[in-house]
Amino acid sequence: MHIHPLVTDTATLSELCARWAKADFITVDTEFMRENTFFPELCLIQVADVNEAAAIDPMAPGLDLAPLLQLMVANEDVLKVFHAGGQDLEIIYNLTGTTPHPLFDTQVAAMALGQGEQIGYSNLVDSWLGVQIDKGARFTDWGKRPLEPRQIEYAIGDVTHLAAIFPKMLQRLKKTGRGDWLDQEMERLADPANYANDPEQAWKRVRVPSRKADVLGRLKAIARWRELEARGKDLPRGRIMKDETLADLAGHAPRKQAELAKVRGLSAGWATNEIGVRLMAAIAGAEPLPDDELPPRDDRKPGLGKEGALVADLLKLLLKIRARDIDVASKLLARSEELELLAAGQRQGLAMLEGWRYDQFGRDAVDLVEGRLAFAVLDGKLKMTRSLAVEEMA
Repeated sequence: MHIHPLVTDTATLSELCARWAKADFITVDTEFMRENTFFPELCLIQVADVNEAAAIDPMAPGLDLAPLLQLMVANEDVLKVFHAGGQDLEIIYNLTGTTPHPLFDTQVAAMALGQGEQIGYSNLVDSWLGVQIDKGARFTDWGKRPLEPRQIEYAIGDVTHLAAIFPKMLQRLKKTGRGDWLDQEMERLADPANYANDPEQAWKRVRVPSRKADVLGRLKAIARWRELEARGKDLPRGRIMKDETLADLAGHAPRKQAELAKVRGLSAGWATNEIGVRLMAAIAGAEPLPDDELPPRDDRKPGLGKEGALVADLLKLLLKIRARDIDVASKLLARSEELELLAAGQRQGLAMLEGWRYDQFGRDAVDLVEGRLAFAVLDGKLKMTRSLAVEEMA
C-alpha cells in the first residue's frame, strides 16, 4: 500500500478523493481534542483503500475539506468503514449536518462474530492480523503543530490495518450468514438524529431523583440554558456548570440571584455577574414539564414485582446461554431493559421480537416467559429444553 505524505493542500486532497470515489470501500479514522471545547476540535483525518492511504491535516492553512466531506456524505457507492466510529461520525455531522452513508463499523461486526461487546482497536488488529500496535502516540497532543512523524505513522496505521481487516471480516460474515444481521445496526448508527445536540433535549442527560413536573421543567430550562452558553463560548458543558450543580438548582431553585453565592459548584461571583443574570432568567422562565414529556416511572413495567424480577433474571440467563451457543455478543441480541419489559408482559416495540433477533433469541424468550421453555443441566452444561409440564398439559 502506498502511504502519502501528510496532505496539507486542497489540490492533493481533491486528487486523492477522486481516486477513493472509485473504491468499493474506504476506511476512516480521526484524531481530535475535546478537553477544552464544546465541539470536538478536528486535528487529523486518516483515509485508506486497498491501494493507498493518507493523513489529512484539517488545520493546514487554506485546506478545503469539501472534496473529502462530499465523498463521505454524498457518495452512496463507496462504503465507509470505521471502528467504534461514534465520535468520528459526530465530527462529520458537525461539519456537514449529516452522516456518512453507507457505513460499516467493525466493532459492531465483531459482536456478531463472537468477539465481545466492545472489542478495542488494538485487540481487533491483534486477533485478525497478529500485529501488536505501538500505543506510544495514542495520548499525544494532536492539536500541536508540526506533527511528529511517529504521530502520523501511528495515525495512518489505524486505517491501513482496518483496510486489511475489513475484507477478512466481510468474508467471515458471509460464510456465517450473519451479514444481514448487521444491516439494521449500521442504519441505526448512520441516523443523523443520533448526533444532533438539541438544546431542548439536553435535560435528558442529567439525572435527578424526582419526577415532579416543576423540578423537571426547571431541569429542562437550565440544561437548555447551559447548552446554549457552552456552545456560544465553545466550552465543555462542565466548564459552565457541572451536572450535579444543575440537578441541585432544578430541585432547589434560588429565588434571588444573590442566593447563587451559596450554591455549591458556583463561584460567589455568580451572585452579581451577567452569567448569573442569564441563569436566573432561565429559571424564572421555566414551566412545569408537560405530562407527555414526563419520563416513565421506575415501576413502569406492569406487574413486574418480585416474581417478574425473577423472570427477568431467567431471561438474562437465557440470553447468556443463547449468546454462548451461537457465539455472538449478548448485547447484539437483546438489552437488559428489553428483557425486563418482556418479563412485565410487553410484546410490542421490542427489537428482540423482530427479524433475525426473534429467530435467534426472541422466540425462545417468549416461550420461557409463557412457560413453554425450561432450563436443564445436560452433560454438565446448562441447556434450554421444552417444558415437560406444558407438554403433559397438551
